[in-house]
Amino acid sequence: MTSVCTCPNCGAAGMSVFYQQDQVPVHSVVLLRTREAAVSYPRGDLQLAFCGACGFVSNVAYDPSLQDYSSDYEASQAFSPTFGAFAVNLARRLVADYDLHRKTIIEIGCGQGEFLNLLCALGDNRGIGFDPAYVEGREDLALSVGGAALPQPRPGQVEFIPDYYSEQYADRHADLVVCRMTLEHIQQTGDFVRMVRRSLEGQPDAVVFFQVPDVTRVLRDHAFWDIYYEHCSYLSPQSLARLFQWHGFQVLNLSTEYDGQYLMIEARPDGAHGFVGPDDDVRDLAAEVRGFAREYPGAVERWRAEFAEAHAAGRRTVIWGAGSKGVAFLTTLGLNDEVGYAVDINPNKRGTFMAGTGHEIVSPEFLREYRPDTVVVMNPVYRDEIAGSLAALGLSPRLLTV
Repeated sequence: MTSVCTCPNCGAAGMSVFYQQDQVPVHSVVLLRTREAAVSYPRGDLQLAFCGACGFVSNVAYDPSLQDYSSDYEASQAFSPTFGAFAVNLARRLVADYDLHRKTIIEIGCGQGEFLNLLCALGDNRGIGFDPAYVEGREDLALSVGGAALPQPRPGQVEFIPDYYSEQYADRHADLVVCRMTLEHIQQTGDFVRMVRRSLEGQPDAVVFFQVPDVTRVLRDHAFWDIYYEHCSYLSPQSLARLFQWHGFQVLNLSTEYDGQYLMIEARPDGAHGFVGPDDDVRDLAAEVRGFAREYPGAVERWRAEFAEAHAAGRRTVIWGAGSKGVAFLTTLGLNDEVGYAVDINPNKRGTFMAGTGHEIVSPEFLREYRPDTVVVMNPVYRDEIAGSLAALGLSPRLLTV
């Protein structure tokens, strides 16, 4: 492994590169309306490096100037009943645990506001959401459970600011600061968490809740499909806890959810700075990094062989999940005609094309006519949901899960 630059998480020198992919799409969930636009979409390089001091993993080839979080950025998971149930249970727990009733909640990277709206409706809270990709009037994104709509906030109860959160908004005080699936998009994680801590000065009872992908699972599962350009920062439980402790937070809770995919931290401003803990966890993570570097090429070749054999036999294959995992999977494997289509339940994606490979995104209903022999499920969490959808369509293809 090659030694490179300073860690953006803890400042230690000498990160080690262990994974490299050249020229991958710089965004994975932008709505691309022609195949030509998808195939020619801007690209950048991936060079994942590991910090032996804090356990942080970063794309040291990341160029933030290539990122553009515009109104065509479509990352909502609100159309999945499985995800909806998870989000609703999480919102209810946060409201109960921190007595979020008639309080103020800020969400950094709020997307289209589904989760913030829910938090505000459940506790009669005031909300302020920040996201440069926010589009006003996305009523199609209200979360539901079991087909039943959930309460929505009153008009004017939630304010959305289509901008990146920064210190210019430090005067917006909150009882809870939420940041879900956003920190991994930020290269200088230490600077960002330090900025959030400064914004909470004089608010010792405020709580922050952050949710990020857990890199431990990515490494153990050799999940190359979970590595993509937008995610320039990868955190383990230990490196996430250290990050918050180092920048003046007391960690209240640290857990993994969603079949081990999501890492969640709850913390409160604290006067102390610094972190404690043994180095064993960093050494354990270093072993996982070495294992990933050793084993992922074999995983890539096994998947390539699977698709090549099916294509040679004339069997029809689709992937289900036209998001970031799907883009990373197709581009890393270099697949083209071996995959017919990418399926997604989000109606806003239908008729658009996958960045990099240009595969068309279709609705589940399209499969009635196409009748695939194999469906590759891009996230095992949704396997049962997808199997149920296929059965409802009268289809029983072979199901493979990454």
